[in-house]
Amino acid sequence: MSSLKNTVVLKVDPARPERKAILAAAKIIRLGGLVAFPTETVYGLAANCADKKAMARLCRVKKRPEGKPFTVHISGSAIIRKMGCRVTGEAKALMDKYWPGPLTLVLPAKGGKKIGFRMPANKVALELIKISRVPVAAPSANLSGSRPPVKASDVLKELDGKIDMLIDAGKTDVGVESTVIDMTVKPFKVLREGAIKEKAIRRAVHNG
Repeated sequence: MSSLKNTVVLKVDPARPERKAILAAAKIIRLGGLVAFPTETVYGLAANCADKKAMARLCRVKKRPEGKPFTVHISGSAIIRKMGCRVTGEAKALMDKYWPGPLTLVLPAKGGKKIGFRMPANKVALELIKISRVPVAAPSANLSGSRPPVKASDVLKELDGKIDMLIDAGKTDVGVESTVIDMTVKPFKVLREGAIKEKAIRRAVHNG
């Protein structure tokens, strides 16, 4: 799935996405392809985390250095423990308050590794991740260093013909990337302040 002419664009209703479109996109992801899709923050670019070729292609398409970690996008929290990660009390408090939502949590994994997780608050995204049945990496659907896309036309400007499919569900609601928190260190560290402000994060942890 690499020699492309034009990216296939499927328009869907953001509130009631057509199942046929989601099934088609999920199949592409399972087979190692790349699919751009909306979240509540910006458009993401989905690839199967378990497929080394797909991940290498994702890096090439985005012009992103290989080895830089990707966040795993999830539709439910059970996969976190399946992937060998530990959920701390502080992380649980943030999950309870902000998931689904624009928050990425970096959690401790086996062997001293770290894995970032996010559960997007977007029906299209959640359905796609769930139906894909594979761990989904989904950085923003743009070339590294450029502005993250908030609508389908933004994605096509940079990636048309370079990715397999784009699910167009209109403009994203938030338009700002997720806040990223490293929960593997104490005290936890805000790696990127995005849609959720640091003050709100600290208040949620304290109250939790």
